[in-house]
Amino acid sequence: MAQVTEVIHPLLKHHVTILRDCRTPPWEFRQQVRRIAALLASAATADLQVVSKPIQTPLAPMVGVALAGRIALVPILRAGLGLVEPLQDMLPHAAVWHLGMYRDEETATPVEYYCKLPPDHPADVAFILDPMLATGGSIAMAAEALARWGCPDVRVLSIIAAQPGIDRLCHEFPSLKIFVAAIDPELNDAKFIVPGLGDAGDRIFNTLPE
Repeated sequence: MAQVTEVIHPLLKHHVTILRDCRTPPWEFRQQVRRIAALLASAATADLQVVSKPIQTPLAPMVGVALAGRIALVPILRAGLGLVEPLQDMLPHAAVWHLGMYRDEETATPVEYYCKLPPDHPADVAFILDPMLATGGSIAMAAEALARWGCPDVRVLSIIAAQPGIDRLCHEFPSLKIFVAAIDPELNDAKFIVPGLGDAGDRIFNTLPE
């Protein structure tokens, strides 16, 4: 079964509450996404492999550590873009590969329209970035693409996940590591997370219908 971590922290609960509030304006929504992503990243990167690195401080030599292996950030367009910058702040040497998917509104299934993964040299660790894990369809498609690429360690960062989506990913991808700030119980008839926060992409990019 996939390893699911709901990161429990009072700062996360505080920031997620602001994120959920329908009165939160887009500029503040984006700020909250960044703060939450940084907190999730701390948990999701806690067991990354390191190697010894001798350095010289202003006072003495010492042996520190450096991250080992190649790391990739894989945002699912478009909402996943909101999680990239805070991850890049912590992982400045990570490559960013984009996967474009849109939701078929009649079937609520993802349709891939863009894939920028290279044909070879897979990353050692890949982070799928998507603020919302609803049905799990888009993340499943991304996980399949990363498996074909040959990435041995795939991790998911989502802000809010629905239990049905988590159950699906646990069944289909036993080695997947999933990190979320909150798990909501259900999806509505339109396959939106309830209580959720609405459409994350529209709220990040201020494209809500007037």
